[in-house]
Amino acid sequence: MPSNPNPQLAPQAAQERQYHNQRMIHADFDQAPFTIAWEVTRACAYACVHCRADAQHQRNPNELTTEEAYQLIDRLADFGHPILIFTGGDPMMRRDLFDLIAYATQKGLRCSLTPTATALPTVERLQKSKEAGIRRIALSLDAPRPEVHDDFRKVPGSWQRTMDILHRAQDVGLSVQVNTTIAKHNADVLPEMVPFIEDVGAVQWSLFFLVPTGRAMIEQMISAEEHEKIFNWLYDLSKTAPFDIKATAAQMYRRVAIERKKAETNSEKPVTFQGAGFQYTDGLNRPTKGVNDGNGFLFISHTGSIEPSGFLPISAGNVRNDDVVDVYRNAPLFRDLRDYNKLKGRCGICEYRDVCGGQRGRAYGVTGDYLETDPACVYEPRSNKM
Repeated sequence: MPSNPNPQLAPQAAQERQYHNQRMIHADFDQAPFTIAWEVTRACAYACVHCRADAQHQRNPNELTTEEAYQLIDRLADFGHPILIFTGGDPMMRRDLFDLIAYATQKGLRCSLTPTATALPTVERLQKSKEAGIRRIALSLDAPRPEVHDDFRKVPGSWQRTMDILHRAQDVGLSVQVNTTIAKHNADVLPEMVPFIEDVGAVQWSLFFLVPTGRAMIEQMISAEEHEKIFNWLYDLSKTAPFDIKATAAQMYRRVAIERKKAETNSEKPVTFQGAGFQYTDGLNRPTKGVNDGNGFLFISHTGSIEPSGFLPISAGNVRNDDVVDVYRNAPLFRDLRDYNKLKGRCGICEYRDVCGGQRGRAYGVTGDYLETDPACVYEPRSNKM
């Protein structure tokens, strides 16, 4: 049974939340992303059922070279100081990884790392990651029991290895985040996960609601009603959990949180909600919308493709030929995604449109149109009820 939560966890999570909220207050998503995910390689020893990248065991010879990677970092730094996630595949399968992290840190980027739970994240490599500038490490834990997690990841022993690496990261002083992909295989066991999130001293639990792309299939998605049930459970959990909760690829959680907060205060007055890696207020000095595909978020593939996110794999250019800053700011794809007036269906007429916007990758994966209604949302806009 997991041990008691780290007593220092709450202050650390509070500091992380304060830093995030300060960044959000000054964010202009038309000019710069808040978060950049860089798929430095697609090589990975795993064969996960849901893999967005459809990762392979060998590195692609067309990956960005070390010199090209340095040039990319130079341009990303021109956005200011966004969060840069080194992801994959398994980023630790790149031999120059620590050099790239150190260079990005030197350029003022706030770096995090999402390795695969293999033999590679040793204590020595985790310490080296920290010394290079990694501020947070995130690993995937998809169930409270090895048999469910291992079957989903298709690697026997991966559950225990994940737990071991998370503890190692905690021991070397890295901020730890746990990622959990929500699909039919684990939707009913989420409450059992909480003690394990506490046990590894996680500052954040990031729940990724499945988007059908890569190996992930529509049939694996939970229903819109199940999404809503989990959102309400997460809101309740957020009041007592010693870690932050982030609903990833589930912008609808913002609407649920706002509605719940209003109901608790028994008021229709504007409310401020902090949670799920998101801050909402009706004031003039803070954003009224959160990060979404291409709207505060940018994805760079292992071969340099510039995309709105890993869940919306449509290329708007390539860093080998195009300026990534110009593409993010001016490419029609990105401009469409930041113009919520172009949203269709229920998303287009929803009164929560500007704070939510629906998950654009899921709309694309299910309907083929990234501007369509997010099918995982159960909410009926007020204008539809009149």
